[in-house]
Amino acid sequence: MTSPTTTTDNSPATTLGFPVAEHPAPLDELLGDPFASDNPTGYEAALAADDRGEPFAAGEVVLDRAGLGAEYVPAGLGGRLTGVDTLVRRLRPVFRLDAGLGLGHGLTTLMAALNVWTAGDTAQRARVARLLLDGRRLSVAYHELEHGNDLTGNHLRADPAPQGFTLHGLKRVINNTDRAAGAVVFARTTPWASRPTGRDHSLILLDDLTALPDDTFRRLPRLRTSGLAGCRLGGFEFDGCPVPADALLGGLGEGSSVALRSFQVSRCVTAGAGTALLEAALFGVHRFATERVLYGRPVSALPHARSLLAGAFADLQVAGALARAAARALHLHPAAAGRYAATAKYLVPRLVEDALTDLAVLLGARSYLREGEYAFVGKHLRDIAGLSIGHAGGVSCQLTVLPELPGLRLTGPPADPALFDDSPTPPLDPAALRLRGSREDPLLTVLAHALDDADPHPGLAPLATGLRAELDAVRAESAALPPAARGVAADHRALALTERYAWLLAAAACVGTATRTGPTGGTPDPRWLRAVLERIGRRSGRLPEPRDIAPLDALYGELEHRVATGVSLDIDPEPVARRPA
Repeated sequence: MTSPTTTTDNSPATTLGFPVAEHPAPLDELLGDPFASDNPTGYEAALAADDRGEPFAAGEVVLDRAGLGAEYVPAGLGGRLTGVDTLVRRLRPVFRLDAGLGLGHGLTTLMAALNVWTAGDTAQRARVARLLLDGRRLSVAYHELEHGNDLTGNHLRADPAPQGFTLHGLKRVINNTDRAAGAVVFARTTPWASRPTGRDHSLILLDDLTALPDDTFRRLPRLRTSGLAGCRLGGFEFDGCPVPADALLGGLGEGSSVALRSFQVSRCVTAGAGTALLEAALFGVHRFATERVLYGRPVSALPHARSLLAGAFADLQVAGALARAAARALHLHPAAAGRYAATAKYLVPRLVEDALTDLAVLLGARSYLREGEYAFVGKHLRDIAGLSIGHAGGVSCQLTVLPELPGLRLTGPPADPALFDDSPTPPLDPAALRLRGSREDPLLTVLAHALDDADPHPGLAPLATGLRAELDAVRAESAALPPAARGVAADHRALALTERYAWLLAAAACVGTATRTGPTGGTPDPRWLRAVLERIGRRSGRLPEPRDIAPLDALYGELEHRVATGVSLDIDPEPVARRPA
């Protein structure tokens, strides 16, 4: 599978000035128009598999033939993984179609493999690369049902043994346990203590589950879910299962630190790929609204309907801008990337779910149906809840951000303009990712500098006063947080600061997008920035309600233009295989 073509100075542009990629994503062409009734990898077939609670077999065949496993393997090991944001763009066609397909076929494997790329030795990396390049899957066994996101409380043990370790315990709610070739297991390697030390756990690589003795290892029965019904969640049970010493990933006691660095990447991929659910639903509901006639005219001509559609499009733009900036920060600003990844993983799925809920209003009763041309919208709404939890829920992400807020500084240089485009990035260096982020915040500094500009961007100027007040308030209130309120004992007021920070970071990503300069894109129309910032104000409740509907009208015009010209609705648009009705 070839790489998608990036945008250039000569690329065509949308009505609001966004450059369009020259070619569609390869997987979009392979999967075809999802609305075509004769397409074996369309919505109708995906929904049928979901209703049966089965993986989408026809979709998996396409992904296998495309060698999707290579997307998760670094280029230096024979794969195609170069930039995290590039991986997100390649996965979006899969998630537009079926989040269960995207998660079950590949994203779970990526989550496991990231630990190997981060901490594995040469032999471990080579073995896992070969496994993925051969089209096989990995499971990742972090959590235990009894302990939720509290990894420090995990009980599954890896006890020392003459030849390595013996595993004892259970892991449940783990994806692909019944068909994974291997797994990465998070295991306790010190005796239980009431106060965790941060070095109580290690990661164990099991790269051939079939080689484990049947009397000490078994795969637990599948668990059914309300969303992501095609994912096969199960578990592992170990009863003195022997594993060799070279199964240890990284050093003894480094499990938490390796996992937390790996999370920074998987959080960005999950957030970015999750925007595709909203992109697909927005296209579908717009299509429905243009076909459906009420009061003698299309639903799309009714002011309320246009407002809902334009608002959801604004949500998609905000979500995409933040997700892209977080993904590219892994390469360009790794010292702050952990904070950005956790923020994106918290805010982006929430934005997507809220926008999907709004779109369901336009579908009315059809949003509850499990059949029909637009039943996939209801499926996406069911799936986003499970996808947003992933390996770390929203509060877990907030608790990653909260301890870093009191010391943030905006005195350094602003983020590299390349944070906001699709130009090539330096190779990802997992060793550069930090468990505790830098005090400097280059992305938020973009917003601060824009607000301090004597001649502010015309799309920012109407909201500058409110944004400046909110930025100053969040910094002041964060600095006043007592140490006891910066961890798991944080109350709702402290957690609210992380949400307000997330909205400011989203605003910074949008400002950076609107003012970017460089070889890969022009500057968007100022009305785009004003519309998305007003949307941030409305969603966050921190800025005055807009009175001028012109920016949102311009956004609706952009939506209609992209639909009519066969271009995706993403922050970085590309041609798509689907066609308007």
